[in-house]
Amino acid sequence: MSGGDGLVGIVLVSHSARVAESVAELARGLAGGGALAPVAPAGGTPDGGLGTSTELITAAASEVDGGAGVAVLVDLGSAVLTVKALLAEGDELPAGARLVDAPFVEGAVAAVVTASAGGDLDAVATAAAEAYGYRKE
Repeated sequence: MSGGDGLVGIVLVSHSARVAESVAELARGLAGGGALAPVAPAGGTPDGGLGTSTELITAAASEVDGGAGVAVLVDLGSAVLTVKALLAEGDELPAGARLVDAPFVEGAVAAVVTASAGGDLDAVATAAAEAYGYRKE
């Protein structure tokens, strides 16, 4: 299945399938109505354990790739290493896939909102990264 309408796709990589799925659901819900950018969770391992899986990440990226790029957000350290290794391979992730340095939850919401509004990959990455500045006091 391919992401559609030329929108940037979002992949959410977490060590937990439930966390990745929940953050994807939250981001979709907060992005509002209308056309939504494709979002795919890639959490845990194929057997349901905690960890990261190159297989799940590449499948999620393929699912959301509509040709406008794929923003990959991750939760913790080894997820970063896994995505960086996939990007270094050069043929594992779709062309235009990018690891985005952003907080996982707030960055995911900002990325989905921006991508759903038609923002390009640079705009999506910037919006997600700017979520580091969100103050909660």
